[in-house]
Amino acid sequence: MAVGVAVSLALSAPAAWAETLTDTLIDAYRHSHLLDQNRALLRAADEDVAQAVASLRPVLNFAASATRSFPLAPTAIDVINAAVELQASITLYDGGDNQLAIDQTKETVLATREALVAVEQSVLLSAVQAYTDVQSAKQLVSLRQSNTRLITEQLRAARDRFEVGEITRTEVAAAEARLAAANSSYAAAEGQLEYAREAYKLAVGHAPGTLADAPPTPDIPNTLDEAKKIATRTHPAIRQAQREVTVTELGVLRAQAAMKPSVNANASVAMDKYGDRSGAFGLSLNQPIYAGGALSSAVRQARAQRDANRANLLQTVHEVEQSAGNAWATLAVAIAQLEATDRQISAAQIAFNGIREEASLGARTTLDVLDAEQDLLDARVDRVDAVAAQYVAIYSLLSAMGLLTVDHLKLGIQTYDPSAYYNAVKNAPAGLSQQGRKLDAVLERLGKR
Repeated sequence: MAVGVAVSLALSAPAAWAETLTDTLIDAYRHSHLLDQNRALLRAADEDVAQAVASLRPVLNFAASATRSFPLAPTAIDVINAAVELQASITLYDGGDNQLAIDQTKETVLATREALVAVEQSVLLSAVQAYTDVQSAKQLVSLRQSNTRLITEQLRAARDRFEVGEITRTEVAAAEARLAAANSSYAAAEGQLEYAREAYKLAVGHAPGTLADAPPTPDIPNTLDEAKKIATRTHPAIRQAQREVTVTELGVLRAQAAMKPSVNANASVAMDKYGDRSGAFGLSLNQPIYAGGALSSAVRQARAQRDANRANLLQTVHEVEQSAGNAWATLAVAIAQLEATDRQISAAQIAFNGIREEASLGARTTLDVLDAEQDLLDARVDRVDAVAAQYVAIYSLLSAMGLLTVDHLKLGIQTYDPSAYYNAVKNAPAGLSQQGRKLDAVLERLGKR
């Protein structure tokens, strides 16, 4: 069903410029430290790929040494020895462990990217909640303020009627008590508005200014089953869990590869203080025979971790479907409550007008008027809550489907490209290479250097 919440969440007239929900979402995306943190974690995962790639390459080391001996015999002389050496080593065969490590780290990167999407959804949903809470809190302050003024007028009228003997002191006291309660509720509403402002500042990065009326909400599926199908295809938590299963499956293969032989090549060139040069080259074969049961244990452990991640995937699917169902139910309840409160407000308004008129004729007491006014106020407050709940429930459903992203909402801004840094480091560039210079350019764009 295509649901558009056309009911305004703000009571004030539109200003010359007001911050829209789109502005709020953009600011939240751009200024979120949580997103910055998880982007950095993603870049750290990218570096794991570079380090795994480096394990397939030769390792060069330069060594220099100098020693001086001090003989104890009086006729002996000091001896100084010096040498420099260039050493190289490379793994020729390791049972596929290094290549499996590269594949494993790549899958980890993809899983971390999905985790970043989940954080993006959380940031945007928090911004929607904060925006809606500020709008609702403003409405409640306005309602409470209006209620206080109305009861003040009723109290003044009650005192005038008491002076001429039309009503008793009890009715005046009832009006005074109701005014005190209204003032208390008004103060609480103002406090709640301040809480909402602080939550907005945390979610968006700055305090709220003048907020525009909430725009119509995005379209959502017509049925819950359709929403769940979309969720199981697109939700980042499910995609992350799928990648994590692959990571642990590769972990089983790596644990098995550790039992296979490995072949390493070593070469060195040395020169002593006399200029004499020497070279060496060698191959080494290593085959585990017995490791106290550690290698077999590692294989069993890797299989257990794989089974755990497979179970986690199934559990994640159920949780995502439940989240979609909860959001759908919340939306249905909010829609029903909104319809009910509209009818309640209409009936309460008629009742209030009639009781107030009857009270002016002496057929009703001041307490009857106050009770009717309170019923009308409660209905209006319930409507504010229902509108806010309906609005947030729609965006919560989008989040449960994995669609609450900058791209899906079409916010029209440049988004963080998770592949830019990965492409710059995936081949393990050295600092002075062309790839290294490309990496420097990426870092400059990220504002990290």
